[in-house]
Amino acid sequence: MVFKRLLGRGGIPLEIDTVVDSGPVRPGGLLTGEVVVRAPERSVEVRSMTLRLTANAPLFHKGDGDGEREGDRFDYISASGYFGLKKGEERRVPFRHRLKWETPLSEIDGRELEGALLTLHTEVEAEGVTSQTDNDLVRVTGTPLHEAVFEAFAAAGYDCGTSRIVTGMIPRSEYHLYLVQGFFLTSRTDGGDRPRELELTFRTNAVGSEVFVRRASFREHRWKDKDPALRYLAAHHDVGRVDFGAEVLRWISEVDGLGDGEGWYPTGADEGDD
Repeated sequence: MVFKRLLGRGGIPLEIDTVVDSGPVRPGGLLTGEVVVRAPERSVEVRSMTLRLTANAPLFHKGDGDGEREGDRFDYISASGYFGLKKGEERRVPFRHRLKWETPLSEIDGRELEGALLTLHTEVEAEGVTSQTDNDLVRVTGTPLHEAVFEAFAAAGYDCGTSRIVTGMIPRSEYHLYLVQGFFLTSRTDGGDRPRELELTFRTNAVGSEVFVRRASFREHRWKDKDPALRYLAAHHDVGRVDFGAEVLRWISEVDGLGDGEGWYPTGADEGDD
């Protein structure tokens, strides 16, 4: 363990380390770990501990870079309320938190995604101490539905190696996190009659996902400034029942036929722009 030393009013010391369980977690799954707190020199009253999940924050060593580029906060975990620590005492406070379904992914099928760094800050208030530990790395991998879609794109010749997480929302789409993660797919073959680069976006919930597919727009960050996107629906229980290979080939063909414009286009005639 590597503890961070916090100092309150009058130089009251408190040492703290947050340990996130190492295995990857899926959206909708449980993130677990513990916060280890100790009072090395005198008794301390800990008033509260709060954990917050962030995207786009740098990963520092313990105690380095506090307050710099804190990233985009997207979820909070309450670890504990008030408790006292005697001199020399150490306490381990476990946490269990169910991730939101829209939590961004940091890896796919065991491969780290460039541009997708998820971290956990620990904030402590104790006898005048209000601080945070370093950013502890959090690993989030795809659901079986994510994996089935990515595998189908890979079979169609499109590989994903990078993503971008930006603040914002998708128009006319349900959302609970003000973040949008785009996955950039590149065709392994040049030329042909299909897009060279695609951007894939998921809006996932407990039932399934809205899947948005468009030509990649690397220079644009805001949704409305990018190329038009087509919207498709897929359920978690479709995995193993639906031929996503055939579905993805159809999606690619339909995206290739899109004209220029802004925003996103629905897939069905009954899904108007109301």
